[in-house]
This record gives sequence, structure tokens and C-alpha cells, in this order.
Amino acid sequence: MNTQQYHQHREKIKSAINDSNHLSEDEKSQSVKQIDEWILEDKAEGLFYAELVKIASGIKPILEELGLN
Repeated sequence: MNTQQYHQHREKIKSAINDSNHLSEDEKSQSVKQIDEWILEDKAEGLFYAELVKIASGIKPILEELGLN
């Protein structure tokens, strides 16, 4: 998911939270903060995975040369 999609999803969720009649203002604020944290964690996990894939693809030929695959 790209940055624009994350932003669009966040805004939809934020609107739904703010429009809720079942949450207090404090609960709404805490909910939005939690959503923001989850989005950042999700982005970080995706970046971490992408970097691991790059590293693994670079190491594989070396392991093959050493006969360790």
C-alpha cells in the first residue's frame, strides 16, 4: 500500500471515529492516536521486509558459490 492509500484509509477511519456517537472526545482522540501508531508500524514492517528481501537476494549468489544453498 502506498503513502496516498495509507492517508486515504487513515482519513476514512478518522472521520468514522469523529462521527461516532458512542465514543467520548478522549476516546476519539486516543483511537486516532492508536490508528496512527498502527499505520506507522505497518509501514515500518513493510520497509523492513523489503530490505530483507534485497539482502537475501544479494547473499544467495554468494552462498551458491560457496556451495551452501
